[in-house]
Amino acid sequence: MRSSPARLPLVLGVVVVTLLAAAAGLLLHFGATGSGTADADAALLTDAVAVREPALTTAAVVVTTIGSTAAMALLAVTMCVVSWLRGRRADAVFVAAAAIGGSALFRLLKALFDRPRPPVATRLVNETNESLPSGHATMSVVMIGALVVLLWAGRSTATRVALVATATVWVVAVGATRIYLGVHWFSDVVAGWFVGATWLAVCVVARRSWGSRPGEPAPVDSATG
Repeated sequence: MRSSPARLPLVLGVVVVTLLAAAAGLLLHFGATGSGTADADAALLTDAVAVREPALTTAAVVVTTIGSTAAMALLAVTMCVVSWLRGRRADAVFVAAAAIGGSALFRLLKALFDRPRPPVATRLVNETNESLPSGHATMSVVMIGALVVLLWAGRSTATRVALVATATVWVVAVGATRIYLGVHWFSDVVAGWFVGATWLAVCVVARRSWGSRPGEPAPVDSATG
């Protein structure tokens, strides 16, 4: 029996979610056990400390503050309000679910793995909770990714490439600052990226199953005009 065209995006979405979840699980395992990507943790932290200088530190603090979980929450509220006022209620729900679910997920994983952060002597900013996964990395992927998703519909190929490129550079920059500032291991950041990507993909698949792409109006029921 052949799949209908309408089901193909859903099937593809489930495959993407499954692959991302598998990768996230593996990276969390590496961070928790000190294997795989965690093999580079100590060396990269040492390298980050070695290149520190005042101007770079100031820039890192600015980027990490703008990319903080609090700032991402503010971005989420803004996107929800704008979507709601534009009559895109489903998009507002999509953003709210992405933000609330992503935050709950990374906090749950932190408590589950209870991984210590790098030594206090290496930290340039104060952090007190667990290390794995990075909340900054997770929520930057979730919320900046959600913004790209909402802006995607109706854009030219060049604009879409620019959106993805800009989002990627920003997400990488936020993650890099966490290592530079000495508050996360490299493996925390990489795991956070994939945890965030997994949750974002889940939200996008759920949103698509409602009948229209994010950023597009829902289909009009012909029976009601």
